[in-house]
Amino acid sequence: MTSAQQNVPEIPLTEDKPGLPPGDQSIGALVKDATTHLSTLVRAEIELARLEIARDVKRGVRGSVFFVIALTVVMFSLFFFFIAIAEMLADFGLLRSVSYGIVFFGMLLFAGLFGFLGYKKVRGIKGPKRTISTVRDTAAAFKRDGDENN
Repeated sequence: MTSAQQNVPEIPLTEDKPGLPPGDQSIGALVKDATTHLSTLVRAEIELARLEIARDVKRGVRGSVFFVIALTVVMFSLFFFFIAIAEMLADFGLLRSVSYGIVFFGMLLFAGLFGFLGYKKVRGIKGPKRTISTVRDTAAAFKRDGDENN
């Protein structure tokens, strides 16, 4: 048995108090029992789904920590990549300060391009127009129905 299975709360499907034998119950009592069992079953399924989702969210958070660490290492490694490019330009005969300046302005150009593309994408966000429209239509329909009843 895993630790996740041990933490699942148990919801009994039968009551603790003994009732009549199954053959001696009335239709009303049977319907009541069926309704109670169905309600209990639905609650148990919802609880199971909640536990499974919580487990998956925890697993996702733990996994994302490793991605964040990997991304941090890559970001710090980029410094060495850009230094290597500048040194390579210096090896081709440019002054060291000029080669570092070229790499710096190339990085600024690259950052500016992606900043502009990000700005265009964010500027295109319009909000949930269809949802707002349907909520307004529903509110207007209820308001009309309320006016007709008076």
